[in-house]
This record gives sequence, C-alpha cells and structure tokens, in this order.
Amino acid sequence: MSQLYLREDLKAEWRTEDVFESVRKLQGEVYRAVKNRRTLRVEINKRTYFAKIHGAVGWSEILKNVITLRLPVLGATNEYRASQLLKKAGVRVPEVAAFGIKGISPASRESFILTDAVEPSISLEDYCADWGTNKPSAEIKNRLIDQVAKMTRQLHDLGLNHRDLYICHFLLDANRLQQDKHELTMIDLHRAQKRKRVPRRWLVKDLGSLLFSCMDLGFQRRDWLRFIKVYSGIPLRESLPEHHSGFWRDVELRAQNLYKETLP
Repeated sequence: MSQLYLREDLKAEWRTEDVFESVRKLQGEVYRAVKNRRTLRVEINKRTYFAKIHGAVGWSEILKNVITLRLPVLGATNEYRASQLLKKAGVRVPEVAAFGIKGISPASRESFILTDAVEPSISLEDYCADWGTNKPSAEIKNRLIDQVAKMTRQLHDLGLNHRDLYICHFLLDANRLQQDKHELTMIDLHRAQKRKRVPRRWLVKDLGSLLFSCMDLGFQRRDWLRFIKVYSGIPLRESLPEHHSGFWRDVELRAQNLYKETLP
C-alpha cells in the first residue's frame, strides 16, 4: 500500500527529495512523542505546520491492543480521511498540506500527515476556563454551544466518531475573536473512526466526553438542554422524551463517571 499527497507549497519544497526521509528528519517543537508517533510544530519555508509522523507499530503492539479490546491507531489515514470528509461537509478543520503512507503490512506501515497550523488560536477550554466565576454574555455562550452542537452532529452524521471529543479539541481563531467573531476549528482527529453509521455506544462516548469537559466551566442545565436541542435538530418537546428514554441519560452517566475519575 502506498499513497502520497503533497499540496503545491510542499511539492515545490520536496520535489527532488525522498519525501518520507524528509518527513522523518523534521525538527520542531514537540507536542507529543510516544513509541511510534511524534506530533510536532514545524516551519518549512517560513510556513508553520503541525506534523504527525507514525512509524511502524509491530505485530506485538497490534496484538496487545486486540487482546485488551482496544482499537490501535495504525497511522495517519484516519485523520486524513476524517479531515477530508469534514472539510467537504463544511466543518472547519486544519487544512491538510501533505499526507503519505507506505508499507504492505499494517505492522510495518509508515505514514504522516502535515496540516496548516491554526495560529494564532486559543482552545475553547482555555477560552472558557473562568466561566464558572466570570460569566460570559448569553449571546457568546449560546453562539459557542450552537457551533459545537452543529459540528458534533455533522461529525456523527458523516459516520465519524472522534474518540477524543473534549472542548480542548476545538480552537478559536484569535484574530477573529478581536472582531467579535467566534469561529471554531475541530482538531486532533487521529483516532477518528469511520463507519456507515456511528454505533450508539460510540455516540455516547463522544457526547459524554464532551459534556464532561464542560462540567467545571459554569455549564448549566439550560445550556445542556440547548445543546441537546441543536444537536438533535428537533424541538425540546420532542427531544426530551428521547432524553428520558435512555440515550441522553447514558451520555450524562458517562460524563459523571469520567468526572468522578478526576476527583482525588
């Protein structure tokens, strides 16, 4: 299996080089480094990108994940596919500048993805950090709730689940904030899964994680009901019976269990 996509700016930069070797040699500010994956912020020809470089995982790592019933992240394909689908649907995601994969065996496969850095930006988690004591205007809060709900619904309607859906993975464009415009970008899609339809348990996991990440930010019951209404796309008088039927209760239970795990 092999695939390579280079946008024109990087195609010109690497036209005479072994692209995979060039990617392996990239240096920059490291955001995450685990055994088989590096995430770093890099500058190439005065442009800033985020690079996720996946090395071979080996059969032992794959078997370990299978035995523990976890789905291993084997490369950059998930993020590339999810990014392209979301962009086509009109959801703001970092622009893909380069993507590559090579290797027949999943255990020996190498891959990478480079996306444009969303800069300057602030995560939604940081932007809302003091909302528990310093309440924002209802207009701003509702604007952001609506955006997160719509983006999450679009994600799920495409058959995608994020698996790390916390508000820290939504970025606000800092320049647009100065113009009183709150535009969100969804990031960190490397664990995303694609199916024809997202199973209920994965919807609960995504939505429960999202609710959990808001629980210390002055997020009130009426805010959650607004999210449910926008996400469901139906009036509350119709969505609330569904709420009592079990699905939204399971979402809340997952959020509460996650929150309990953070307590001393």
